[in-house]
Amino acid sequence: MDELDRLAAHLEPLGSALVAFSGGADSTLVAWAAHRALGEAALAVTARSESIAPAEAAAARELAGRIGIRHEEVAYSELAIPGYADNPPDRCYLCKGELFERLGAIAAARGVAAVLDGTNADDAGDYRPGRRAGAEHAVRSPLLELGWGKAAIRAALRALDLPVWDKPSSPCLSSRVPYGEPITREKLEQIGRAEAALRELGFRELRVRHHGSTARIELPRAELARVLADGLADEIVRRVRAAGFAFVALDLEGLRSGSLNRLLPSRPADDR
Repeated sequence: MDELDRLAAHLEPLGSALVAFSGGADSTLVAWAAHRALGEAALAVTARSESIAPAEAAAARELAGRIGIRHEEVAYSELAIPGYADNPPDRCYLCKGELFERLGAIAAARGVAAVLDGTNADDAGDYRPGRRAGAEHAVRSPLLELGWGKAAIRAALRALDLPVWDKPSSPCLSSRVPYGEPITREKLEQIGRAEAALRELGFRELRVRHHGSTARIELPRAELARVLADGLADEIVRRVRAAGFAFVALDLEGLRSGSLNRLLPSRPADDR
């Protein structure tokens, strides 16, 4: 039995499952395994809200069809979640709590045994308050339970010929706003427009951090040289200003997942 067989076998005893499906690499592997193990008793559900770029929801829908798993969407306003728009350091806890409550209600109404997410073994060392919400709602994380890390997940997806095997991680748009700075629909739309414009220039992995009138752009270090060598600086400025920013800055440290976490005070180990 290979590792993919073990993953599917790990889910078979559930009998039925609902997968929190973003269309990213991690949740895609969980959805594939759930469909293989449970067939029509597996359901993938994708959230639609202000902090999720519309293209992400469309891509998730297409990917679910490719996997063959039943797929639905649940739409709601994250900005309506009490405390969310204030952007506290545990914003992800509030967000995931709302999501898992809704998914749990869907599962309960349909007699589905478990809600699954894509948390993996590499997530255990980062600041992820959403994990606490998962624990409170009894969400299962099969990749974490079996010790799957990001490299193994991407290798498995490549072997399965699923196109997200090399898809860059794409946290929600709210993660581009520094903690404590209010989150508004206008800011999220501004960030979304700027990032979409930069992807049109061929940048696959990026973040546009919102600092008031300034956009701080994070690109992988290997891409920084291309900006100057290919004469893209002026075009980047033009496009990002067209999205609503007055000033455009290119971060020389390059892309760092969770770079705004450095602004947080020291945290208890349980919250990392």
